[in-house]
Amino acid sequence: MKPTVLVVTTTSWVPTARLAVALGDAGFRVEALCPPDHPLGKTQAASRIHHYQGLAPLRSLARAIAAAEPDLVIPGDDLAARHLHELHGRREGTSLGTSLRTSLRNLIERSLGSAEAFPIIHARAAFMELARKEGIRVPTTEIVRTVDDVKSVVEHVGFPTMLKADGTSGGEGVRTVRTVAEAQSAFRKLHAPPLLARALKRAALDQDSTLIWPSLLRERPTVIAQSYVAGHEATSTVACWKGKILASLHFEVLRKSNAAGHATVVRLIENTEMSDAVEKMVRRMGLSGLCGFDFMLEASTGNAYLIEINPRATQVGHIALGAGRDLPAALYGAITGQTSRVMPAVTTNDTIALFPHEWARDPQSEFLRTGYHDVPWGTPELVHACIRRSWKQSKWYSRGDRSTEVAAATAAMKAATENSAKASLPAR
Repeated sequence: MKPTVLVVTTTSWVPTARLAVALGDAGFRVEALCPPDHPLGKTQAASRIHHYQGLAPLRSLARAIAAAEPDLVIPGDDLAARHLHELHGRREGTSLGTSLRTSLRNLIERSLGSAEAFPIIHARAAFMELARKEGIRVPTTEIVRTVDDVKSVVEHVGFPTMLKADGTSGGEGVRTVRTVAEAQSAFRKLHAPPLLARALKRAALDQDSTLIWPSLLRERPTVIAQSYVAGHEATSTVACWKGKILASLHFEVLRKSNAAGHATVVRLIENTEMSDAVEKMVRRMGLSGLCGFDFMLEASTGNAYLIEINPRATQVGHIALGAGRDLPAALYGAITGQTSRVMPAVTTNDTIALFPHEWARDPQSEFLRTGYHDVPWGTPELVHACIRRSWKQSKWYSRGDRSTEVAAATAAMKAATENSAKASLPAR
């Protein structure tokens, strides 16, 4: 029988659907817990989909696990990872008996690694301190506890200063400040609970209810100050098992959706300092599953500064680039003890334009022609859904039938990338 993996996500993020397809290709039977109308539903990857309930997240997660009886659980976003960690620590309120609760805790530890690392993963300052103790290059980092502490902390860290709020991702809770006044203003915003109006708007328009409980409970995130590293971003994503790396991908970021947003174009690299840092942290924290690590490559020296951990699958985790670079296949081998068929490298081009993000950023981007455009042509409904979603965010989009325009855009995109895709495909 195929091993079962439960993919858990609290948002309608397209890369989670891509990952589910890749896991199925690696040999897993895939089930998913996700919000209604998730792009994953546009694929044939999941044999069963469970609906995530933002107002009762742990209950819906526990029920999905009980129903799926998975061999492995993979979080697709930071909040999903937090839910799994909270469910692991909860001793009542999940409607599960003692034996089932023990099985659930064992499943989460098998999927994510040592429970001792769970609190560190969500605390930026604690993670940075652990990395520093491992001899890894990290920026100076301090916790800012109150607005009265801002001046002394940022002056010690130095300007420019990065202020970051725990529990945020995708650049949402990050501010770059250059004066004490800017730092104080940014701290007040980052340290404040989410506005209820914002939480309700996101729930109504985006079907995303993740901010409602933090808003109602008036939760205030911890804010850290971090020294600024002048350079460009890089990222590593790995499949690991009991503190050992099974497969890895390392990229430098060439383009982003915006200054604080996610990557849209990446280039495959080999960087010894990055790979050594990742190996040390995976071993020290006893990690399992899929996770990512973000770096800054200093412009003047090339030094790699570790700045963050992503305790979940990242947006490049589905990309198969051959032996040692196929994360789903590596996890399949760890779970089954068998060798999974490593998927052929999807490209020999080291520059990858991520779909739909780079196309949405700039439909005329040179990287769509010169790089490998990572379009899931094998799942045309997902391609169409991504195009519709991008257009819905534009001002000219109306509620009318846009099927003709979607088909035309798909054809134009395929024609524009066909030559570069053919050139980068391995010989068959």
